[in-house]
Amino acid sequence: MNMDLNAIIENMETGDQDAALMALQTYNKKMTQCFTFTTDEEEQREDGKLQERLGELVLGFLERDLQPSCQLACLETIRILSRDKNNVAPFITHTAMQTLSRHAGIAISHGNVDCEGGVVLVPFAENPDLEIIVEALKSICNICLHNKVAVQVGQDLQLIVGIAERLKQCGEDQWNHYVRFFDLRLMFLLTAQRVAMRTQLLRELRGVSLLSNHLDATLGLCWPDTFEVGRAGVEVDPDSEEPTELPPLSREKIERAMEILKILFNITYDANRREVDEEEAAAFRHLGAILRHCLMSSADAQDDTEEFHSHSLNLLGNLPLSCLDVLLMPKVQQGSIEYMGVNMDAVSMLLEYMEKRLDRGKKLKETMLPSLNLLTESARIHRETRKFLRMKVLPPLRDVKNLPEVGNALRNKLVRLMTNIDTDVKNCAAEFLFVLCKESVSRFIKYTGYGNAAGLLAARGLLRGGGNPGVYSEDEDSDTEEYREAKSQINPVTGRVEDEQPNPMEGMTEEQKELEAMKLVNMFDKLSRSNIIQPMMLGIDGSMTQMNSGDLRRMRDQIPQGQQLHLQTQLRLEPQQQEQQQEHKKEQQDQQQQQGSGSEDEGEVE
Repeated sequence: MNMDLNAIIENMETGDQDAALMALQTYNKKMTQCFTFTTDEEEQREDGKLQERLGELVLGFLERDLQPSCQLACLETIRILSRDKNNVAPFITHTAMQTLSRHAGIAISHGNVDCEGGVVLVPFAENPDLEIIVEALKSICNICLHNKVAVQVGQDLQLIVGIAERLKQCGEDQWNHYVRFFDLRLMFLLTAQRVAMRTQLLRELRGVSLLSNHLDATLGLCWPDTFEVGRAGVEVDPDSEEPTELPPLSREKIERAMEILKILFNITYDANRREVDEEEAAAFRHLGAILRHCLMSSADAQDDTEEFHSHSLNLLGNLPLSCLDVLLMPKVQQGSIEYMGVNMDAVSMLLEYMEKRLDRGKKLKETMLPSLNLLTESARIHRETRKFLRMKVLPPLRDVKNLPEVGNALRNKLVRLMTNIDTDVKNCAAEFLFVLCKESVSRFIKYTGYGNAAGLLAARGLLRGGGNPGVYSEDEDSDTEEYREAKSQINPVTGRVEDEQPNPMEGMTEEQKELEAMKLVNMFDKLSRSNIIQPMMLGIDGSMTQMNSGDLRRMRDQIPQGQQLHLQTQLRLEPQQQEQQQEHKKEQQDQQQQQGSGSEDEGEVE
């Protein structure tokens, strides 16, 4: 490696363009698939110095008036060198980044505006070479990925403004897929690492509208109605009973669309936690309609489809809740899933997506929660969505023999999640079912069992029942005949009809029962004093609170006087009684031994 780099550097230092071109092309061809670098410290230092020197020479060449082939070779070399995160020092200066951004066509001309007051990009060539632009963009992406200083320099140079300016030309054919893709990739890297650039893109550059329009153009959409989206060139047959199948999107369109979705996610991450004005709300609703179309679209490859839907769902979760009604706005057509006169295609798709991720059981927090949260919030604010989801997830209860968490129905799967070790997963599953029950404690317990429901109820202070059920429409809770017949026999803790169990205290006197109860109290007391457990009690507000000695005294005072005296005596004499019992037992054993020895000499005593 050292010999190769030394030879290339020698050719570059001659300043001869042809010699440099041949040397760089040889190096680029050899290193094109090299993505790993030496880990030996001494060798790394030596290679690093040579790489930095080569980087400086290549940047110097780019400042000259070069043939396009030599420019391309220089940029390819920078792309390869910038893969090594430890040796990007020559490329993170303002001068180097300015040179690369000029070759990428995104350097802005400071102080110059067009006739409409817009930004003017620094012209690089009358007929820009797309290969040169792509190589420069790839290099900047590598550098910004590996070095935070470079990201700050990119912010100083207003690179995001230059990219946004070119994105406005999304309808022009002069830019190929690779230019558009790496424009978006660089914008994603910049917004992912700098809050200031996220804010600038969102506010100054009107990023939601800009990127929504770019997504619209990428997917080739048409708008039959204000919030109803179609695919240009796809005809809808009004007489067909089957839903119109959209042709799969090409790999290039899917790649660009996913980059747009990731950038939009970066700049809207707090949109559902702040107040939005009318203009912003309109832009978000327009975006929501496009995202609905994304959910109903597919790619050539199944993996691409799932990733595309995942990014769409993540972004939908950022939108203000008031804008989610666009999911229900398309007209009901032949083949659509209709409920209460509303098109439920998107809601049904979300439910299927969530259940698939649930069945896989891998990384539930990352893969399933976005769709589950979206369904929960949609059900909370849209009556039709809640009723539809309740019909699918919590149909009238018929199975009263099995535990709520046993079975393959979606209700059973979600109830199982309510005891998941991941707190976020179990809370979201419980919240979803609670909302479908209109936040009614009794109905929630009916479908999940008190044991499974206790976590959410305790967190909300609802263990005593009651509470504010929220603002929900009235709907009938039609019990099945099977449920009505078994209702009185259902154990509310487990949520099922339990088999009859033998009474463990059968045949015991009241004194024996009290003695067993006191043994249990003493065992709990020991565990509490050893800090192994913490006794809890239900507070007035319905939440669990720690028990202290004062609580125990109050509980004692509530016991009837006769029983209280007996319990106090039991508690006070418990250690003494144990000693007396042990002494009495020993005396009995001694007597038996004496009787046994006497019977051998004198015969039986009777």
